[in-house]
Formats: sequence, C-alpha cells, structure tokens
Amino acid sequence: MNVHWRWFIIIVVLAMGSLWVSLPDTTGIEWDINNDGRQDVDWNIQQSLGLDLVGGLRVLLEAELPTDAFTLEELQQAANNVARRVNSLGISEPTVQLQGTSRILVELPGIDNPQEAINTIQQTALLEFIEMDGLHSQVDALINQRVLTTEQMLFQQRSGDGTRPDGTVNPITGQPFTTVMTGAGLQAASALTDTGIDYYIRFELTGAGAEVFGPFTGAHIGQPLGIVLDGVLISAPVIQARLDTGGVIEGDFDQEEAQRFALQLRSGALPIPLRVASTETVGATLGQESVTLSIRAGIIGVFIVLTFMIVYYRIPGAAASLALLVFILLNLAIFKIIPITLTLPGITGFLISIGTAVDGNILIFERMKEELRAQRPLDEALIAGFDRAWHSIRDSNFSTIIICAILFLFGLTPGASIVSGFAVTLAIGLVLNLFTAVIVTRTFLHILVALLRQPLNERGWLLGV
Repeated sequence: MNVHWRWFIIIVVLAMGSLWVSLPDTTGIEWDINNDGRQDVDWNIQQSLGLDLVGGLRVLLEAELPTDAFTLEELQQAANNVARRVNSLGISEPTVQLQGTSRILVELPGIDNPQEAINTIQQTALLEFIEMDGLHSQVDALINQRVLTTEQMLFQQRSGDGTRPDGTVNPITGQPFTTVMTGAGLQAASALTDTGIDYYIRFELTGAGAEVFGPFTGAHIGQPLGIVLDGVLISAPVIQARLDTGGVIEGDFDQEEAQRFALQLRSGALPIPLRVASTETVGATLGQESVTLSIRAGIIGVFIVLTFMIVYYRIPGAAASLALLVFILLNLAIFKIIPITLTLPGITGFLISIGTAVDGNILIFERMKEELRAQRPLDEALIAGFDRAWHSIRDSNFSTIIICAILFLFGLTPGASIVSGFAVTLAIGLVLNLFTAVIVTRTFLHILVALLRQPLNERGWLLGV
C-alpha cells in the first residue's frame, strides 16, 4: 500500500498542476528570482486555436504567368514553399492548398500582422550571386539599384513575356550581369548580429552549390561579388578567400529584414511569381459558437459516461471516474503547454480518446469480476484484472496510434493539415490512457478497497459482481 499512496500523492500533484494550467486565465509564470527587475523565469503558455475557431486570414494567391508558362508540378512546388514559409513564421495549423491550375489558397489562423505574412509568403526571394569583376569603383552607385541578370532574362523568355525587365546592365560588357549561382545552391541561412543593431545573413551551401561557388570564388579573389535579391543589388563584398561551404551576406539589414530574408532563403525561392488575388479576414463568431457547442456536448458525454461507470461497476466505477477526470485534465494541460492547435477535428479526436480511456477500464473490471466469480480473494482478483487486461489495452492503443501516425503524415501535405489536428489529439489521448487506465485507476481502486475492505467483503454488489 505504501507504493499506492506514493502514486496517489504524485497523481494529486499532477492533477492540481494540470487544473491550474488548463484554466483560461493561466497564461504562464513570471518570476524575478534575483529581485533585480528582470524576469529570470518567463514561461508563457497560451492555448492555440485554429481558423475555424478563432478566425484569421484567408489569402488567395494567383500566378503572374500565363498558365501555359508553368506546369502543375511547379505550382505545387510553389505551394510547398509557401507552406514551409508559413510554418517557419510560427503560425499554427495553416492550410495551403491548390485552387484550380493557377491559384493557391492560404489560411492563417490567429494571424496578428496580415501584411507581414502576405509579404513573406508572396515574395519570390530570388537570390543571385553575380559576377562584378573590375567594378570596384562603381559598387556604391549600384547598391540598392535594380540590375539586369542572365537569370532574369531566362525567366522572362520562359514566361513568354518578350519585354526586357528594367535594370542596369554591366557597364563594362553592356550585357546583363552574369549569374554565378542562385539561392537554389543554399542549404541553410540564419540571421545573426554581433552588435545587436546591424544584422547579417550566414549561409551554408549544398553539395551542388559548393561545386559552383568554390571554384568561382577561388578564381576571383580580390574582386567584388554582387548579391542580388529579387533583382536589387543589396551588397557587393570583396571576395577574400575561396568559399566551399558557405559565407556571409551583408546588406545593412535591421532585425526584421534579416530574419525575413533568412526565412525566405531557408524556405526556397518560389518557382512562380505570385500576386495576391484576394484577402479575407475570417471572423471568430461561428468559431465561438462551435466551441460552445463542442464543450457542451463533451460535458454531457462525460457526465453520461461517469454515471454509467458508477451505476454499473459501483466502487471500481468510482475509481475509473476519478481516473477519467485526471485523464481529461492531463490532456487539456498538454494541449496548452505544447501547444496543440485546437480545431473542431482536434476537439473530436480528444472526445474520442475519452471513450478509449473508458474502454480500458471496462476490460480491467470485467476481467476482475471473472476472477471474483471464480472465488479468488479480492486482492488477487484486483492484481489479475489489471495484469491480464494490460496486454489487450496496450495492443489496441498501439494499433490506433499507428493509424494516427499515418493520418498525421497524410496531413503534412498541403490542403490536408486539418487531419493532423485530429490525429495529434487522439494520439496524445491514447498515450495518456496507457498511464491513467493502469496506474491511476489501479492506485485509486487499491486505496478505495483498503478503506472499504469490510463492506466490500460483505457486499459483493459494491464491486459490480
């Protein structure tokens, strides 16, 4: 019994902590340990809600090229890159899907800066390293000007647009600047600062990028290397050494510009230029109604389940009901701490997991009743009930968790992310069920049996027999 009492204390602490975290007014902890005015402990927790519950922004992007100038695969690649940019912005549960043959629909729940999000996902972020041999004296005059590159010329020819884009040509050759490498040769990019004011971009090369960039920089040491973003020359540092693995991009960036630039480079250039065809702010009125109805349905369902367990299984049912309440609190706390973005499908997955938690207890109690009908002592019947039902509970939960993993992977494809919310909440519930059905219910039941041993020995009906 000492073990069960220790577990009881642990469970009570977990339940109380989960209850505190789950409260709507709980937003985290701020604690000034050293009393110096700084928050040494700053833990923020906030429940994240999906577009269908909290509202947000819906953006329809449209290709700026004729439909015969690109393939559906390239449009899908653009959608994938947009999805990576949105995910990197920290937006929860975004939806990115194709609309027809030239449009991409983006849904951003809870977005608080629509224009910044639109700028980030729309820009092509075409990065080019261009040759600028012999132009040391003209670098300053060219910085922040639009320049014409061979990559742009090829892009215009490919798009079917015969016009030459405005830009400055190489004053020595009279031709577009030669593109040495594009952003496709980058493997990683991050925004860094040494002073806290001026930021720069550190980048790493892919294997293919290194094969091009290394020999070029090695052969042009002492010459300026132009760095062009979306046709604008942002920097032209002098090559100091051969660069086989990566380097630094300097362009007088502030923090926001550098972080957005690095994000765009990490996420990949869009193979197709996109324009915003329409934007729509989605209100949360319908979402709040849905949340209210879901909560009401959940409360009614839990009440019915608790009533059934207590009426049918009596004392074991009471132990299972307490364990189920702990199960609910643990789930709500985890949803908020991670955080898990709650959508209507996600809430549905959570409610289904409550049913699976009850299933495990039913297996245990029915096995225990069989042992009691066979005239085995109460303590032995309790142990046998849990031990012999464990394998069935484990196997059934693991098989469903595998299905959740498959659904989650399917939800990673653009347009299907809403499936991931259902899979994640259901999987979390199944994992927690392995703890509550075996540890929590066992602990509560053993303590109740110890406190009510004599009445239970005299009245078998209290055990549901």
